[in-house]
Amino acid sequence: MKKKLFAAILLLMTTLVAACGGGSNETAQPAAQTAGDGAAQRPIKVGVTGGPHEEIMNKVKEVAKAQGLEIEVVVFNDYVLPNRALDNGETDLNSFQTIPFLEKFNEDHKTDIVVIGKTVTFPMGLYSTKHKSIDEIPEGGIAGIQNDPTNRARALQLYEAAGLIKLKEGVGDQATPLDIIENPKNLEFKELEAPFLARSLNNLDIASINTNFAMEAGYNPKRDAIFAEGPDSPYVNVIAARAEDKDNPTYLKLVEIYRSEEVKKFIEENFEGSVLPSW
Repeated sequence: MKKKLFAAILLLMTTLVAACGGGSNETAQPAAQTAGDGAAQRPIKVGVTGGPHEEIMNKVKEVAKAQGLEIEVVVFNDYVLPNRALDNGETDLNSFQTIPFLEKFNEDHKTDIVVIGKTVTFPMGLYSTKHKSIDEIPEGGIAGIQNDPTNRARALQLYEAAGLIKLKEGVGDQATPLDIIENPKNLEFKELEAPFLARSLNNLDIASINTNFAMEAGYNPKRDAIFAEGPDSPYVNVIAARAEDKDNPTYLKLVEIYRSEEVKKFIEENFEGSVLPSW
């Protein structure tokens, strides 16, 4: 009798443990499996660079929350880590880069990151703390440019537009300092990581600086740049995702919220022409 009672108790305990184990497995599904299906979701992790991209995404986060969509903003301080984090699944989306930059990153790193929405344009500018105009840049001056291929080419095209150099015809977004065929002022080009250019202005005669890093350093691109890209710049910024997530309805909803009138008004009022909505 005791043996039968013991067996019954053992069977009951085994059944309860199995049931608890099954419940645990059910709730531990990866978030990617439930994203976009209307069920409870973890926040969407969006990688951004510090400065305007971060500020705008925080506004998007605020608007999205009112619509039941949770966003976690993950801030990076360079142009490589946001794509690496997206590619390896540490983030779900990112919002910091132009289309040429993304295409070059995919080519160099064999990644498959895609555009799911256009956002804003940050006109790149030429800045100087020593000289008030392009004409004042001295013979043999030191000119700072970004060291990543896409921004470096963009910067060289900006120097060309300012009349400081001339590039080989047709090099476009593949331009390097080796493609300079005319340099009337004999400028010495110094390549630095993009975030360091604004901090290094006192040691340079002139530098090309991305708007987000210029503003982070306290410069107003509209007021402080001595030359800048026009509104027709092809370097529009984008929201990017892994290729397998390009049709994720939750992520596309985030894009829709980003491109809303509420966010557009925020950009226009807070950046006063230094950041231009693309819609």
